[in-house]
Amino acid sequence: MIIVMKPGATREHIEAVSERLVELGFKTHPIYGQEKTVIGAIGDKKALSSEAIINLPGVEKIVPIMKPYKLVSRELKETPTMVRVGGVPVGGRGLVVMAGPCAVESEEQLLSAARAVKAAGAQILRGGAFKPRTSPYAFQGLEEEGLKMLARVREEVGLPFVTEAVDTRDVALVAEYADAIQIGARNMQNFRLLKEAGATGKPILLKRGLAATIEEWLMAAEYILDSGNPNVILCERGIRTFETATRFTLDLAAVAVVKENSHLPVIVDPSHGTGSWRLVLPMARAAVAAGADGLIIEVHPDPARALCDGPQSLHPETFDRLMGELAPVALAVGRGLAPTGVFLEKAAVLAGGK
Repeated sequence: MIIVMKPGATREHIEAVSERLVELGFKTHPIYGQEKTVIGAIGDKKALSSEAIINLPGVEKIVPIMKPYKLVSRELKETPTMVRVGGVPVGGRGLVVMAGPCAVESEEQLLSAARAVKAAGAQILRGGAFKPRTSPYAFQGLEEEGLKMLARVREEVGLPFVTEAVDTRDVALVAEYADAIQIGARNMQNFRLLKEAGATGKPILLKRGLAATIEEWLMAAEYILDSGNPNVILCERGIRTFETATRFTLDLAAVAVVKENSHLPVIVDPSHGTGSWRLVLPMARAAVAAGADGLIIEVHPDPARALCDGPQSLHPETFDRLMGELAPVALAVGRGLAPTGVFLEKAAVLAGGK
């Protein structure tokens, strides 16, 4: 439920209400607005008599949250949440593009990809050090050595990076290096991992599971917020359907549904969502038009020799072209203020018909 405080309620009023809720067995999550403060109260409402709270100084009203997910719901927080990844805002007006190789293979490969995606206008580097693969015989990643390479490349190129944690035993190690921790599709409902990653306080990029409903996806995000970490970015990456023409079915309607029901930012992964580099370009444009806050795209300096997901990886030249194609779409939907001069330059050139 939500405790709505009166305009002008003091910090003492808010703290007194929070303390009373804790006494009654609730977890509290104050959200301070410009005009009003609301307190999210998570717990067994049967333990609460409305009179126990409504008569406290500063309380205006009590509103039940109808959705099964509470903390991620727009019922609790109407204004969109902005998550900062190494200083880059995700969920603001600017379109954010995360790009890089599926897997870190070598420092030379990673550095080449990072320089290329930054030059094209990407703001965040992606790269996997731990790789959960369908086959136990496939490349599993360079693990800590891959994390060290990502950190060195971050220092040289100046891009923060996101990388995946696949096991609770590795979360602390990944958090030591990464600017944001990715929870992959196969681990979306690994609740121990969600809690462990959430407890780091790092921004969490939560991918939708291969067969997860939107409600299940948001409930997974709820675990992270319930751990005390509000910095969650949702990622639609395609779901498994009966269709075989693409690797997965990229559910762009999910972007609109999530935006309507949750305050969390949502990005789209057209690389995994299609499995084909040729389809990445149109689906990336479509994702921006659908209202996504950003994209995460696989880019490899030599996709034909990639150790992981080469068929869906873009060559740097193709990625550069895509960034140019995204610029007018972003401008059309009010996302022309991406925090990078390169992207703005592309947008200005295309808007001028050059």
